[in-house]
Amino acid sequence: MTQQTIKETLSWEGIGLHSGQKSQMTLVPQEVGYGIKFSRTDLEVEKIIPADVKYVSSTIRGTNIKSGDVEIMTIEHILSALAGLNVSNVLVQVDGVEIPILDGSAKLFADRILETGLVDQESESSFVKIDEVISYKDEESGAELIAFPSDTFEVEAWIDYPSQVIGHQVASYKSTDNFSEIASARTFVFAEDLKGLAEQDLIKGGDIDNAVVLLDEDFDEQELEGVLKSLGKTDIQQKMSDIKIGQSEIDPDEMAKHKVLDLIGDLRLAGAPIQGRIIAKKPGHKANVEFAKKLREVFVKQKKLKGKPTYDPNAQPVYNAEEVKGFLPHRYPFLLVDKVTELSDTHVVGVKNVTMNEQLFTGHFPDNPVFPGVLQMEALAQTGGILALNTVEDPKKWDTYFLKMDSVKFKKMVLPGDTMILKMELLSPVRRGIVHMQGTVYVGDSIVSEGELTAQIVKRPD
Repeated sequence: MTQQTIKETLSWEGIGLHSGQKSQMTLVPQEVGYGIKFSRTDLEVEKIIPADVKYVSSTIRGTNIKSGDVEIMTIEHILSALAGLNVSNVLVQVDGVEIPILDGSAKLFADRILETGLVDQESESSFVKIDEVISYKDEESGAELIAFPSDTFEVEAWIDYPSQVIGHQVASYKSTDNFSEIASARTFVFAEDLKGLAEQDLIKGGDIDNAVVLLDEDFDEQELEGVLKSLGKTDIQQKMSDIKIGQSEIDPDEMAKHKVLDLIGDLRLAGAPIQGRIIAKKPGHKANVEFAKKLREVFVKQKKLKGKPTYDPNAQPVYNAEEVKGFLPHRYPFLLVDKVTELSDTHVVGVKNVTMNEQLFTGHFPDNPVFPGVLQMEALAQTGGILALNTVEDPKKWDTYFLKMDSVKFKKMVLPGDTMILKMELLSPVRRGIVHMQGTVYVGDSIVSEGELTAQIVKRPD
């Protein structure tokens, strides 16, 4: 899937569900790689906040993000619309503290975006790819989310309320489905919860036209009247009538569908679209966000290891240890490349197996054997030497001498028993025998060291 943005700037006006404040929200198309970001335009200095789970400040009846003293409330519905329609790069501007709730769904956002159209930006999208089962459980609420590998994005939500109105519901969505059915599902609230929410200074902008109010048969109508009065509703009898009519017209699975809608939006905070199947039992914003944190960790790790070579010890190497000697003058105990597994005009991958029998361990931290960082760089240099000498005729007549190392970082200890995967990539074409390479050392799923190495190819004296 390629990245997309919207064809033109779009705006909506409305009231915030919890703040009760009117605001205008605007979507502004952005270039490739921008991502999804939010900004407050009502401040002296515009504050931009990425759609990233690390900025989440509250998950009480909605998902809020905050940077410094600047907060933006109830972002999940517009995020769901953007994620459901595969919008990759856009700035969401709002001139107030909260995104307008509109009708309580994502339909009005999604319809306008589709009506205006999307622009294919011809650049491949990044994904949070689910390669293994990932799970999360909130013991307090009973919410449980599990991610499984899948070729597409799929979400399934199960809810089960002790209510005569809802009870057990299930809803699902696949990225190959029409998003409109999920987008039209409205936010909902039980009448019995209204008083508590109002006491928490929430739902100031709540009304029958932006939320489904669920009323069980045994709920005390006089109590409901009192709650409506406390919310500042003057036409109380009309509101109660509207609640009963609205309840009779709801989609039988609308509540579960809205949970799917919220889940799609909240999980977009993981940093990228998801490739995997998500099953959620009793999901809510708190659990969704905690699960998004786990997915973000996966995404960050995948980004770091995006260039990690695949090492198959059973595969035939490009060069075995004896053949490596044909390129390098080094010999035991200083030959630090056991074999070469990949070789092209622009990169090389070597392997070094670290064993307890390394001669250096008798003197280098003998009671706590650690493979020296400088030798990790030497192993990279030798591997890079094979790449450099692969560009000349009769490599045995040439050597590579390293001129400098830049931006070297040692991130994790290398111990006996580790297998170092040594990758060197050309950063620029070879000119006048000067070779500029990026080196990375991997052990398992970790980058243990990296750096830029520059070498010169020099002819051996006769």
